[in-house]
Amino acid sequence: MAANAPRYSIIRRKQLEAKIGLSRTAIYDRLNPNSPRHDPTFPTPISLGAGAVGWVESEVNAWIESRIAASRQAA
Repeated sequence: MAANAPRYSIIRRKQLEAKIGLSRTAIYDRLNPNSPRHDPTFPTPISLGAGAVGWVESEVNAWIESRIAASRQAA
């Protein structure tokens, strides 16, 4: 691996649930364009293999930061 190659950390759904405080259903509602709770800014999962997905932790962190910023502006 090159010295300046990006390093990614992948988290699984249970870790995502714990990190953002949303349930499995709420997470998939955010991803579903047909859901009234759809959030186009929510990080999309990546395929890890047959039936396994994960989320890039840096993308999740960026989404959390954007939610904090939006909350602060609304107040």
